[in-house]
Amino acid sequence: MRPEYTPFDFDRLQPVDRYKLLIGGVVPRPIGWIGTQDADGRRNLAPYSFFNVVAGTPPTVLFSPGRRGDRPKDTLANVLATGVFTVNVVDEDLAEAMNLTSGEYGPEVDEFELAALETVQGDVVAAPMVAASPVRLECELTRTVELDDPPTNTVVFGRVLRMHVRSDLLDGTRIDPIGLRAVGRMAGSGYTKTVPGYFEMERPG
Repeated sequence: MRPEYTPFDFDRLQPVDRYKLLIGGVVPRPIGWIGTQDADGRRNLAPYSFFNVVAGTPPTVLFSPGRRGDRPKDTLANVLATGVFTVNVVDEDLAEAMNLTSGEYGPEVDEFELAALETVQGDVVAAPMVAASPVRLECELTRTVELDDPPTNTVVFGRVLRMHVRSDLLDGTRIDPIGLRAVGRMAGSGYTKTVPGYFEMERPG
């Protein structure tokens, strides 16, 4: 017997209902913990689950910040001002600190200090990184795409210039997925660990 399905016409749904359906159905989502600084050097750190790596050549990631009313979030404002950002992978040990940095804070608040996180500056980009993150990416802005008019979200594309991987996780250029212990985003207040559910399947052909 086939299961029943409930169809949803997104053109007839309220934005909040579309959002809930999407974040509940597209799971788990990787978390891009984005580090930036503004033109005056004030640091910002915020997590985004509308994030992913989208190409190996050129090495490209994207994330999609929303807006605060009629103005961009601090992360987007900083990226547009400086043209660079970092991506920090969240592991189980960093999950609580990541959650703390997800609050709505003004641009004067340094989320690195708020979450008591040690930082390291990028080697090739003027943006801060989370020292304890097991994988860190240094990225330069390549383009942005505004969604809707007026914009609701801005998709930020960045080219990865340099990647830092904790050495104990490496076998050549292969990263140990068990040792990484990355955290994924679910709906609402939900998160998931990646290690207990890990399995492998050989690709055919």
